[in-house]
Amino acid sequence: MKDCITPYLTFYGRAKEAAVFYADLFGMENLGIQTYGESEFPTPEGAEDYVIHCHLKRGNFQLMLADSTEPAPEVPRRGLSLMIDCESEEEIRRLYDSLLVEGRRIMELQDTFWGARYAKVEDRFGFTWDLNYSNDPEQAFE
Repeated sequence: MKDCITPYLTFYGRAKEAAVFYADLFGMENLGIQTYGESEFPTPEGAEDYVIHCHLKRGNFQLMLADSTEPAPEVPRRGLSLMIDCESEEEIRRLYDSLLVEGRRIMELQDTFWGARYAKVEDRFGFTWDLNYSNDPEQAFE
């Protein structure tokens, strides 16, 4: 097994929008995006413009995205969040503010008992992000 886990995020007709948002927010390169209509995969009616696969990358940070052709679940996503270990106070503030646009604050950006700045946000697509910043190398997640 390789030393990397790549989140594969599922959307319900909004993967193109999410790809643009995340690529801009995280400074990622879009390595490729393909719709069902462009693929040889059987395409459900009305899903021709849905994303079958998208790959975003910045260094070792990768995200993959796709649209599901199934109806969106009525129950919100639970049990998983995506952790970003930020490099500066400015970066954690920028990510926090950007993810809050049309999103939801779960935990305010604050100083923590473990000596870092931390926040938890649900973005406009329903994904939960943990944001952490520590200027102490001993406290950084690696």
